[in-house]
Amino acid sequence: MQTNTSWDKELAVVGDILNKAPLQKAIKWGAEVLTYEGNNVVSYGGFKNYFTIWFYNGVFLKDPYQVLVNAQEGKTKSLRQWRFTSLNEIDEKKILEYVQEAIEIEKQGLKIKPEKFTPLLVPVALEIEFQKDESFKAAFEKLTPGRQKEYILYINEAKQGSTKTSRVQKIKPMIMQSIGLNDKYK
Repeated sequence: MQTNTSWDKELAVVGDILNKAPLQKAIKWGAEVLTYEGNNVVSYGGFKNYFTIWFYNGVFLKDPYQVLVNAQEGKTKSLRQWRFTSLNEIDEKKILEYVQEAIEIEKQGLKIKPEKFTPLLVPVALEIEFQKDESFKAAFEKLTPGRQKEYILYINEAKQGSTKTSRVQKIKPMIMQSIGLNDKYK
């Protein structure tokens, strides 16, 4: 059920352990998520080189066994993963200890406050297109700040000016239809 089928046996064991915790099951983002009073606490899944348990507010866990990692340094703020590569690494007592602490964190309401949104500078390639087409500029300005940011980052990721210009042409129809760059993934 949890993404990569090469870890079916291991994920079944992890699932059985997590189901012993006083949490409710929900399916979110195609995966089983265990919640406490509607708040995401823990989930699990398999990936190419490992299977993992992740704690949504793992940043607050004490981590006495030093097993938690940040999946994407600089991007992931709160979530922490406990990665495994074999069935032998699974320790029910330790896992349930972490889960219990994660539940206590939810009871306390600990959360990382989102960073204040700061608008990004409009890339030159996009600004040039705005000057050519006022309706395009108006359509872009009607997008939510988050969607505007997705498009700006997409353009800025390109290193060459020609690539930036071609990306503007590629996204223009989507912007004109008020579609976000990543809407198809939501």
